[in-house]
Amino acid sequence: MAFQMHLDTEHPKPEQAYREFNLDRPGNIIFVGHHLSTGTQVRCLIRTITLAGALLEVSPSLDMPQHFFLEILGIRDEIGATVVKREGEFVTISFNMLLNPEFLHHVLRLSFESSL
Repeated sequence: MAFQMHLDTEHPKPEQAYREFNLDRPGNIIFVGHHLSTGTQVRCLIRTITLAGALLEVSPSLDMPQHFFLEILGIRDEIGATVVKREGEFVTISFNMLLNPEFLHHVLRLSFESSL
């Protein structure tokens, strides 16, 4: 019984926190349709971004899909994303895979250069 003491207590799982960057850059939400077709696109504003997700601002009347692709305007890649939480016009999303840190650096640098 003494060897099973670790089974008696529940250990809290640490939350992973990623550095959040203000972006305020336009983007597109690309709806995923039948057979992964991507016909419908809706504009959004990417307020903040991390390696793991982002905060989007969208029209409060927009019916958000649970899964979609996010396109950051000015960058050709599309990022698979999932809705985590919605509060009015703000939508918190998680990326389906962590962003490559070099890609995030490129996004931030591009945003900084365009604001000069």
